[in-house]
Amino acid sequence: MEAMQESGIALTIFFYNPNIHPKKEYEIRKSENIRYAEKMGIPFVDADYDVQNWFARAKGMEHEPERGIRCTACFDMRFERTALYAHENGFDVFTSSLGLSRWKNMDQINDCGIRAAGHYGITYWDYNWRKNGGGARMYEIAKREEFYQQEYCGCIFSLRDTNEWREKNGREKIAIGEKFYGHSV
Repeated sequence: MEAMQESGIALTIFFYNPNIHPKKEYEIRKSENIRYAEKMGIPFVDADYDVQNWFARAKGMEHEPERGIRCTACFDMRFERTALYAHENGFDVFTSSLGLSRWKNMDQINDCGIRAAGHYGITYWDYNWRKNGGGARMYEIAKREEFYQQEYCGCIFSLRDTNEWREKNGREKIAIGEKFYGHSV
């Protein structure tokens, strides 16, 4: 967001994440986004938490691995809704910060964004957020702002799989709402 503002890009945050589970995790992540958007003076659009729609789309993919077809379906759903909003509200371009995560497949994300943009005749900006120290800058900001530290992608299946991995490796399960960059509650 800093880089876009410094470049003179007028941006709006569109928060549409019906995949995030449980609702407590969703609310924490949303409130962190709102807090930072307000600090940065960026408009924030709170889209619907239509979790039942997300579960319907994920049906049959409950045991697919991270970065697999379930993630593609999830990105498609979220980007389709974002592209529709952009189209309906006069935005010519949209993008996503999902690619900043080293745990995500940037090509998978960009393909979903480009596909969604094509449905509405707008552009998906497939900027590489990882280049030029983007990942390190994300952690600097997260620590400075004491953001909530997300410990899994967000969906119930990611939470399940992450906790199974943690148990197998002698680590504690994820405690929702307890870990923040810079300190713990």
